[in-house]
Amino acid sequence: MIDQLLKNDTELFVFLNNLGSEPWDGLWLAITDKLTFIPLYAVLLYLLYKKFGLKSLLIFVVVIALMVTFTDQITNVFKRGFHRPRPCGAADLVDRVRFIAVRCGKYGFFSGHASNTMAAAVFAGLTLRPFYKNLIYIMVSWSLIVAFSRIYVGVHYPLDILCGLTFGGISGVLFYKIAKYLLKRFVKTE
Repeated sequence: MIDQLLKNDTELFVFLNNLGSEPWDGLWLAITDKLTFIPLYAVLLYLLYKKFGLKSLLIFVVVIALMVTFTDQITNVFKRGFHRPRPCGAADLVDRVRFIAVRCGKYGFFSGHASNTMAAAVFAGLTLRPFYKNLIYIMVSWSLIVAFSRIYVGVHYPLDILCGLTFGGISGVLFYKIAKYLLKRFVKTE
């Protein structure tokens, strides 16, 4: 059963990866770059400051740093534990896929990009929901696009993405609850 699941995952990866074309490669490389969305993060931090104040922002920054560290490190534990090679490193796929990423990496289960962006999306969406009701939908859509970029550039299978998104969503909810608790405990509301 696991072998069939991995085979189907590989075939879905080959199909999705081959939907790409050279004119779009630059866009998807930009989307998959970690530095591209610094302005988005800055805007989200500004909104948190504007709606909650400086003391709350400091708590948010600490919680967000812990969340990113948590998702990133757990992702690494899974990559080292499962040892699933990335598709860009699979010799039997070389002639069947488009590898356009800057680097490949060794193991890919599960995607750190997917887990980190989904955690950020869920956290920001839930935290700012009282002020911006549709923000969570925009943020989750952004996370899905970033996650798909990892298939497009050839470094993750769809199952890597799905598991990363799931773990990121759970992490986002968990750290949202931690932030809520800390705000209630340490920030006086008027």
